[in-house]
Amino acid sequence: MAIRRLIVANRGEIAARIFRTCARLGIESVAVAAADDRGAYHTRCADQTIEIDSYLDPTEQVRAALEAAADAVHPGYGFLAENGDFAEAVIAAGLNWVGPSPEALRLGGDKLAAKRIAREAGVRTVPQGSAAEIGYPLVVKAAAGGGGRGMRVVRSEAELEDALAAAKREAEAAFGDGTVFCERYLERPRHVEAQLLDGHGGAVSLFERDCSIQRRHQKLLEESPAPGLDPRAWSQITAGAVAFAEAIGYEGAGTAEFLVDGSDVYFLEFNGRIQVEHPVTEEVTGLDIVELQLRVAAGEPIELADAARGHAIEARLYAEDPQSFLPQAGAIRRLVLPAAIRVDAGVEEGDEIGLSYDPLIAKLIALGADRDDAIARLEHALDATAVDGVTTNLPFLRWLVRHPAFRSGSISTAFLREHAPLSAAPLRPPPSAFAHAWRLNGPAPPPRAAPEVAATLPASASLGRATITAPMPGTVLAVAVAMGDDVTAHDPLVVLEAMKMEMPVLAPFTATVTAVHVQPGDQVASGAVLVDLG
Repeated sequence: MAIRRLIVANRGEIAARIFRTCARLGIESVAVAAADDRGAYHTRCADQTIEIDSYLDPTEQVRAALEAAADAVHPGYGFLAENGDFAEAVIAAGLNWVGPSPEALRLGGDKLAAKRIAREAGVRTVPQGSAAEIGYPLVVKAAAGGGGRGMRVVRSEAELEDALAAAKREAEAAFGDGTVFCERYLERPRHVEAQLLDGHGGAVSLFERDCSIQRRHQKLLEESPAPGLDPRAWSQITAGAVAFAEAIGYEGAGTAEFLVDGSDVYFLEFNGRIQVEHPVTEEVTGLDIVELQLRVAAGEPIELADAARGHAIEARLYAEDPQSFLPQAGAIRRLVLPAAIRVDAGVEEGDEIGLSYDPLIAKLIALGADRDDAIARLEHALDATAVDGVTTNLPFLRWLVRHPAFRSGSISTAFLREHAPLSAAPLRPPPSAFAHAWRLNGPAPPPRAAPEVAATLPASASLGRATITAPMPGTVLAVAVAMGDDVTAHDPLVVLEAMKMEMPVLAPFTATVTAVHVQPGDQVASGAVLVDLG
């Protein structure tokens, strides 16, 4: 079945990126937009736009597809992309679903079920169970999660109850499912994933991506191939990824994610959709993964050449503080994006970065002859980038690509805990031996915790008095105190939520609450007064 008109059930840069492939292939493109997102960048990239009540409402998405007389629905990535019920509703409406079957989505999307299937297929997973069974540190995860939502690292029993409650709330808000589970937390693993494609003839791996540079368990920079990866680890990743895809009967593009701890490789999760970081694979293979998705959905046979070229790196430019990584809002008065490399943008100059959606501005993707060349090209591109009107992580990205530890390939998920953002970098990285325990054969110490922005002493604090302000713009999710309450250091005062991320604002010292200025549901700007302490 040829696809003549495609609707994308998503927004932002992924919708705009899919529309570019549609334009090249001569496919009419249809965007959807919520009422508060009229005229957004992705709608200006499409041939037609249908207004919907909510991006997260499957019924509304199907209605829009039928109203537009679309042949097919592409979910992009995000909440609905791995929703088996949504895929089923699309198919029941007589539309072509660009993705795997609803059954495969359900099997791969539930992290608990996916780990069980992986083990049954002979793929090793990180130990999971109760805190008593696996010990500390552990990580609480959302069973239906992704993108770092609903995740909390717990290092002691005293932290467990609050972490479970917060993870459940965040998972319910982000995915409509508050189920969480616990698994052992690895301190310094590499996060490596395999891009898969099954075109009706068996799964094929399109090489690996390293996604170890992260904040809040969310990726900031990705590259392919993974620097310094043990060939034995890669063979395990490839075999495990293909075995899992075949076990769930997968078709189309998907990604199997793994944690690599030395020579140990653990299956992490399977994402039955296109990934944010797919451009690095496209750059090193010369393939258009969206086009391949559309061809598979149309029932066309595909053939893939098993070849890669050079090295690609993707940096994500966000509207967020470059040190705390808290999301920011504002109007983009000036936006200059580099012309020398690939750029997948989600906004244009003059657009507004609000609180309701992801704060991604653009992805900058550099392809080089080798890793050093790719880093150099990305460095020059970042220097040519400019954003005015909203705070961004551009200074952080410039710092990162110049950091000697990053340049040497000494990376792990602990990178930003061991190298504080924007801190002075050493002239050269320490010998790798110092990254591991070496005295008395003891275990490696955990990376030091990143500073808690919400728990730092406010500038207004004096003699036990303080005005507590919002560290980021957002919605007040909960107020944990009332006037007259006594609090101690690190007690939660207010919980803010922005762009699906929860942020507890904590008491900086022992005090009494003298005033509360907000209530649940309030929208607050960065710097707004929340609570007075005395």
